[in-house]
Amino acid sequence: MRKLGASIIKETLILLHDKVGLILMFLMPVLLVFIITIVQNSAFQLVSENRLDILIVNKDKGELGDSLTALLNRSGNFSVEIDNSLEFNALRHQTIDRKKLMGVYIPVDFTELMNAKSSRVSNLILTEFGASDKKAEEKKSSTSGQISVFYDPVLQENFRISMTEGLNTVLTGLESENMLRQLFADMGYDEIPTKIQKELKSTKKGIVSMSASSGETAQIPNSTQHNVPAWSLFAMFFMVISLGGNLVKERLSGSFVRLQTIPSAFLLVIASKIFVYLLVSLAQLTFLFCLGIFVFPYIGLPQLNLPSNLLAVIVISLLSAFAAISYALLVGTYAKTQEQANGFGAISIIIFAAIGGIWVPSFIMPEYLQSIGKVSPLHWCIEGFYILFLKNGAWNQLSGTIIYLILFSFCCQLLTIFKLRRQNYI
Repeated sequence: MRKLGASIIKETLILLHDKVGLILMFLMPVLLVFIITIVQNSAFQLVSENRLDILIVNKDKGELGDSLTALLNRSGNFSVEIDNSLEFNALRHQTIDRKKLMGVYIPVDFTELMNAKSSRVSNLILTEFGASDKKAEEKKSSTSGQISVFYDPVLQENFRISMTEGLNTVLTGLESENMLRQLFADMGYDEIPTKIQKELKSTKKGIVSMSASSGETAQIPNSTQHNVPAWSLFAMFFMVISLGGNLVKERLSGSFVRLQTIPSAFLLVIASKIFVYLLVSLAQLTFLFCLGIFVFPYIGLPQLNLPSNLLAVIVISLLSAFAAISYALLVGTYAKTQEQANGFGAISIIIFAAIGGIWVPSFIMPEYLQSIGKVSPLHWCIEGFYILFLKNGAWNQLSGTIIYLILFSFCCQLLTIFKLRRQNYI
């Protein structure tokens, strides 16, 4: 035990002298978690807090253009600025100059087109019920009267779709109300009866959004619940630069040769490295989780909520840390120079993160890339954390993660031992 204790102290001193490695393992994940969480939280707030700024130009000669503008303003989904003095081509430029996400141009014949369509639909309905013998006038579809929309070119596709759907929802509601009004007008009513208007408004149902969960309780998904576990794992695997690089440095400096003269010393050194870096990995996770719990709420970010099954969190954390250490030992053993260990280690972790679902969710990738991504240890690490942090899952759902991480660590350790035996170090 004295030899092991001395070896652990030696590895700790080596780690403390590795300033770059410490920065990568502690400062880098803090910056990553803060920056990525703030950026994604801002994107969530852009939609949830209705900060979708739009510019409207209403050239409609009828009343429906004003009705549409009023509905968009009252919908709560848009922050509306109206400037009817702009022309069509000017709106294209002013949307960007005024820093609007979307510019909406309502043409002069918007009301005319809507009324004509409502009249045709109303006539068809009455004809079907036998209440009218008048044949509906058939018209080919025309682009006149259609609303034109300009988007900020930097707006991502998902936001463009979201804004278009929001505009379509308001437009569909206005069109339906106009058709109903025309139907009652054709039946001899001056307007839609008050009772029907009240009934239509009373039957509108809100949509209650809830998070699906594997357990009895559900975590509310937010940017913190996604990013803190994900980027903590990414930083944990980046220990390959420190541990792998130190392993190469000791081998090239002749330390491994000297250790061969001492019985069992080499295995003690490897065991001490595993022990020290296991503590470092758990310290990383604990530190970042504490930031999410105690610091994030003070800077306007959602608080990190720990799962109820803390034992499962500890188990997945230990297995993830051991997988990261095993991979770092593998890279450090096979690399011939420190530059090779640092370069290959960093690039391979970035690739593992990209295909494993750390940067973007795996389910939006092509199927072949999803299959390839299952090779990444980071895929299974983040899958385990997501099951716990987002789905409140049980032990049986973690079986895939546990089995893979054990097999991955075992294979890395086996390959490491094979290489060290071939070099006669053990």
